[in-house]
Amino acid sequence: MAGNADDKLIIAGREFKSRLMVGTGKYASFKQTAEALEASGAEIITVAVRRVNLDRSKESLLDYIDPKKYTLLPNTAGCYTAEDAIRTCRLAREAGMSDFVKLEVLGDEKTLFPDNEQLLAAAKVLVAEGFTVLPYCSDDVILCKKLEDLGCAAVMPLGAPIGSGLGIRNPYNIRIIMENVSVPVIVDAGVGSASDAAIAMELGCDGVLMNTAIACAQDPIAMARAMKLAVEAGRLSYKAGRIPRKLYANASSPLDGMIS
Repeated sequence: MAGNADDKLIIAGREFKSRLMVGTGKYASFKQTAEALEASGAEIITVAVRRVNLDRSKESLLDYIDPKKYTLLPNTAGCYTAEDAIRTCRLAREAGMSDFVKLEVLGDEKTLFPDNEQLLAAAKVLVAEGFTVLPYCSDDVILCKKLEDLGCAAVMPLGAPIGSGLGIRNPYNIRIIMENVSVPVIVDAGVGSASDAAIAMELGCDGVLMNTAIACAQDPIAMARAMKLAVEAGRLSYKAGRIPRKLYANASSPLDGMIS
């Protein structure tokens, strides 16, 4: 049963109860960020290394994240070359954040789609240096297989462009990816509502990562709670096994034994 304690997300040998991962950008305040993290029930928290104050003598987002409660996932948001992404991951490790990293190498500022060539180059170096790499990537099965072959601990195909809220635009590609890789598949980017999160989980994805959908909601705390429940419901629905889709009706009550 999906609802029991044995249904855990396992990444590189590490176990997590929650399959929801959340970002920490775009909130109105650090206090609101902390409240949303709590409401989401997430255990893995992404932090943009290039946008967080690493000087702990001044107020920092890191002051509001309990390292005993959350697993930090430094990300390379804002990097457009493999060199920048590699440098950013090294900085995160040297600052004591983590060697468990979300790797982003963007192709352009308008779409924020990943640059697959640069992504592969960065992943190769970082895996060799002992990082646990979770790459944000296109929903391309060939790319995902290459990332797995390089030693990435998971693949994180986009559901739709970052911050778009369009939901899962190509569920068929996501399903093909899941059939062809053995590492966890985590939908990253594009989720806008709780139903989007549930759909990702009902496809069989191992997890969902989001930021904008919660941080930019009218009530971020309530949306964080909604996303927590949606991920749990979607996972339970997937494990329970949905009925087949049929073109015509199928009576809920059997006809046998009816009084004529």
